[in-house]
Amino acid sequence: MKHNIIKIAVAGVLLSMTASCSDFLNRPTVDTYNVDNFYENDEQCIQGVNYLYNSPWYDFLRGFIWVGEVMPGNLYLGESQYLDLSVNGTDSDLVAMSNSLWSVNGHANTVIRNILDSEGPSQAVKNQCIGEALTWKAFAYFFLVRIFGEVPIIHDNIEVLNSGEYNNVRKATRANIYEYIIMTLEKAMTLLPRTGAESGGRIDYYAAEALLSKVYLTKAGLSGQISADDMAKAAEYSWDVIQNSGRDLMDEYSDLFRLQHNVNEECMISWQWSPSREPWTQQNSFQSEVAMIGFSDFDNCWGGWRGPTIDLQDDFGVSATDNPQDRLNETDKRRKATMMMAGDKYDYFWTDKGGFDYLRFVFDTEYGKGGPSGQYQSPTGANVVKHLTGRQADHVAGLGVTAMSQATGLATHLLRFADVLLIYAEAMTGTAGETSDQTALEAFNKVHRRAGYSEEDDVQAPLTIERIWKERRLELALEGDYWYDFVRRSYYDVDAVIDEIKGQRRNRWFGLETIYEPYYESGYETWTVDETQVRYEDEVPAPNVTPGSFTLPLPAEDIVFNPHLAEPAVEVNVREMYKYDF
Repeated sequence: MKHNIIKIAVAGVLLSMTASCSDFLNRPTVDTYNVDNFYENDEQCIQGVNYLYNSPWYDFLRGFIWVGEVMPGNLYLGESQYLDLSVNGTDSDLVAMSNSLWSVNGHANTVIRNILDSEGPSQAVKNQCIGEALTWKAFAYFFLVRIFGEVPIIHDNIEVLNSGEYNNVRKATRANIYEYIIMTLEKAMTLLPRTGAESGGRIDYYAAEALLSKVYLTKAGLSGQISADDMAKAAEYSWDVIQNSGRDLMDEYSDLFRLQHNVNEECMISWQWSPSREPWTQQNSFQSEVAMIGFSDFDNCWGGWRGPTIDLQDDFGVSATDNPQDRLNETDKRRKATMMMAGDKYDYFWTDKGGFDYLRFVFDTEYGKGGPSGQYQSPTGANVVKHLTGRQADHVAGLGVTAMSQATGLATHLLRFADVLLIYAEAMTGTAGETSDQTALEAFNKVHRRAGYSEEDDVQAPLTIERIWKERRLELALEGDYWYDFVRRSYYDVDAVIDEIKGQRRNRWFGLETIYEPYYESGYETWTVDETQVRYEDEVPAPNVTPGSFTLPLPAEDIVFNPHLAEPAVEVNVREMYKYDF
């Protein structure tokens, strides 16, 4: 069955609300729920919004990584339309991500309408829940505008459906959409509590404000030149979060991505998943997409042939052909927490087996039973670490419950305090592209130090935009964000962005197994690289990047249902046409 972007946004709203094993994700059960007998008290009101933290987003999972990390050159995906930037409107993952984002908008609109019509809950809880729904709505549009560019603004799905005009909606301009996102977040902030670090994983005022700062930073170059006013707004909002939210960086970078830290003081907006498949869509399936076969207890991992790119390794200052002994004392702890390479061992994976040894897993068929069985798969000399939970023992230790096939409970963090610090540092560069402001330097260096660098390694004035861009890549690698840095830069500096992508090392290595297997068999002592057998695939050309590459096509099926989506966008007065009168 095909859907257009309006119908998909309201389909199955009630059916998506079912029981979860986590208190945070408690929901009404489907056999007792309907709008008339629900939303009768504060607890039910909160349950009614909980599912916005996972289910409607599920079909965006692949697109989240394929667009966010494969397209910008952080993750190798083989012969993929996302790797060579040739995605078309019939691609199944593109269709799924579009449907998912429109679904988030529709579900959020429906939840808001239901809460407004309810009489039992307290006003404070109603405000909180509506504010959370508005923030998720704004986040969905933030993804939509950065992925597809011009899209329609669907302020109230039921109103549009009742009008019969759902196949006649027009696209709005990018500027209109950014204004709509800003307006939505501003309204959310008037409703949300300022709970800060005590939010318990829920969206609060400072989470919405942090997202608003990122929206202004992204929008700043939309006109073709960097807007000093937008940069000032980004600085103002991010600074308020830094000063007043009570948020801080976690001490250990790798802890951010462990089950026991699903809710923590650094992560401000996260998808909170349940390790259950009843119903399908409330679970995290990332491990299946990026882990090597045999990494979990289930036969459900197929990501061994995908790996962090050589270009990302270059920025971390490592190489798949370098002796792993040279990395034993590497400074930047983010590398190992992001990608596993020859010689790496992890005490937080396979805890029931004494830890996880990367090369032993590949070449020891007893230890890695059900795994690669001696075949080194990664085309880049690395495999993904983020988004992994490991075996059942690891999942039970982290959450107290077992995982299921293609279903873990690991949270996916979308906006972290570290990002806010880097947003502030970049916003303070204004239109000059550099700054000597001490607060900006301190914000930047706080992130840099947590990575493992000492105060002696602090970046000194002037702090340049180029240095911030690199730090953002290393800090947020494989978290679904890197492409959007290219998108926002393409608004005002597209030639430089094209040159950067064309200059990346996005291809694969050949012959790495001739280094790694003898190294493992020698007990990690003998490292020999035969350059006649090990080579980089340099004959594959760089992707054909053009200014149009930074906007993906709308799904072809949406255009079939509504040909107006193929027409130029229409300018609208957002604040006059769309209002939140509550």
